Amino acid sequence: MRLKFELRTVMAAVLLMAGAAQIRAEYVVLRSGTRLNVTSYEIVGDKYRLQMQGGVVEVLATEVVTIEPEEIFDPMPEPLSPKTPYFDFIHEASLLYGVDADLIHCVIAVESNFDPMAISRKNARGLMQLLPQTAKRLGVHNVFDPHENINAGTRYLRAMLTRYNNNINLALAAYNAGPLRVDQYGQRVPPYPETTQYIQRVARTYAKVKAEQARHANQQVALTGIPSGK
Repeated sequence: MRLKFELRTVMAAVLLMAGAAQIRAEYVVLRSGTRLNVTSYEIVGDKYRLQMQGGVVEVLATEVVTIEPEEIFDPMPEPLSPKTPYFDFIHEASLLYGVDADLIHCVIAVESNFDPMAISRKNARGLMQLLPQTAKRLGVHNVFDPHENINAGTRYLRAMLTRYNNNINLALAAYNAGPLRVDQYGQRVPPYPETTQYIQRVARTYAKVKAEQARHANQQVALTGIPSGK
């Protein structure tokens, strides 16, 4: 009876979050076949404590079959503009480190969905999800400060792009799994589901942003004969 009560509580939380904005998440798959969308989890005794957008619930560990990365996560942020959250910080970091502002924008969208207080289950923090040791190495004093986080995250992304000759896939793989893992596999994307899906999410979003920009530019030329930005 207790398990049934707990599962009813879980399902109620799922309904509460149905209309909420997506954030980085995973699925907890139960023996019953139910797939629960969670943002973080931890084991407490013989139970999983699941953090969901509707609150915190507990499920017996014996009822959990597997935990999978979320398969459908394809954020499409609004085009980068002065109205974009943290636009000035993104633009400043782009100029300072020579990283495309749209790429920074897409990494933030996938990493934290623009939540400056985001914390992953691996303890990565802030807009660009910096691990504490990485943030310390980059001289960050407050990882939750948007300016510091974007500056340090972009600096680290620039270092990965330089290390892998501007190969975006490898740079993103290193940003997610660490450069030692990329090197361990012969400077190839490590065969980790989380890493490969992360690259796909960022690359897909980045490609869409660039395609949309090209479409607008072509429309501008067709209408006026003047390239956009001239």
